[in-house]
Amino acid sequence: MGKILIRGAKVLGGEPQDVLIDGESIAEVGTGIEAGDAQVIEADGKILLPGLVDLHTHLREPGREDSETVLTGTRAAAVGGYTSVHAMANTFPVADTAGVVEQVWRLGKESGYCDVQPVGAVTVGLEGKKLAELGAMHDSAANVRVFSDDGKCVDDAVIMRRALEYVKAFDGVVAQHAQEPRLTEGAQMNEGVVSAELGLGGWPAVAEESIIARDVLLAEHVGSRVHICHLSTAGSVEIIRWAKSRGIDVTAEVTPHHLLLTDELVRTYNPVYKVNPPLRTERDVMALREALADGTIDIVATDHAPHPHEDKDCEWGAAAMGMVGLETALSVIQHTMVDTGLLTWAQVADRMSVRPAAIGRLAGHGRPVSAGEPANLTLVDSAYRGPVDPAGFASRSRNTPYEGRELPGRVTHTFLRGRATVVDGKLA
Repeated sequence: MGKILIRGAKVLGGEPQDVLIDGESIAEVGTGIEAGDAQVIEADGKILLPGLVDLHTHLREPGREDSETVLTGTRAAAVGGYTSVHAMANTFPVADTAGVVEQVWRLGKESGYCDVQPVGAVTVGLEGKKLAELGAMHDSAANVRVFSDDGKCVDDAVIMRRALEYVKAFDGVVAQHAQEPRLTEGAQMNEGVVSAELGLGGWPAVAEESIIARDVLLAEHVGSRVHICHLSTAGSVEIIRWAKSRGIDVTAEVTPHHLLLTDELVRTYNPVYKVNPPLRTERDVMALREALADGTIDIVATDHAPHPHEDKDCEWGAAAMGMVGLETALSVIQHTMVDTGLLTWAQVADRMSVRPAAIGRLAGHGRPVSAGEPANLTLVDSAYRGPVDPAGFASRSRNTPYEGRELPGRVTHTFLRGRATVVDGKLA
């Protein structure tokens, strides 16, 4: 690879600087850097961030390649500014053995668009009855550090305790899908005024909050790390805030859609708004934004959940839960957090790159934009405004809740170890 000079970029939103990439690394950061034989990219004040890291992505391969593949999913990630994603375990077969996680890891290597770090299942078959091969998955070539039954809750307290004890030995983390199953039987949307008016089965906030409360206490008892997936209620925020005040080793994520959309949208009966956990109230949305701003919620994670057209283009009750999110995440965060003054671009880099890389114990990602560091970078045109058009998505699926909505910001370039994966907003 040759040299690339990014000229006049606002590094982390600061004053314009030049960034020289040489091979896989950043060679120099400063002003007035001579281009020499380097390819020049005129940034013109665009925002330069470390490559984004997603701790919660569904790539569907193996088994549901009609929804997404590792290749199409990593292409979507690159378009969204991501240089690393964690692939969730609810595939077919489930990623509960060293063989399956190595398959996903190797497919990621072959894609070349984004690093793929497999997430191992906590229990065999996601059934919640018996621990999966946690140690074998960690010791495999995939070097799994994050384990989750996402899509299902590890609701058995003994199994959850044993998982926390097991992963502690190699500094792993259990990422919990907090959903008490008995409290959500037949649930279709957030339990509240709207569900009562529509006559849809309610999904109470306490179903999430009760599991989080239990698990932070288990993590404290064991002395292990626990991560809470897609936190969605104001009450959950208060539990996490309390747990952190006690010194419990807990981290939490919020999705872009839970920072913007509310259960009022379910009045349309459009299944694109059906998601797990469900869209909550305006009060919850505001609490989540505040918690992400003050650091109670550590990171933004997409929960990118692709589905084929027929699984969403149907009646509400039969529709699958989930939304695609990799290609719109940064725009939603600019809209909800940056343009509202709640986060600076440096803090966006912290919540979407530095901290998720630290939670996943990823080397080479979430690093400073400085000389000697890996050239995993994202260049963002924050002045751009435009409607979301899923027809142009790199993802195989189109189930976005933002179709036609005008959102700010556009990733113009993404670099994975110095190699451009996206150029002028298009896949390289």
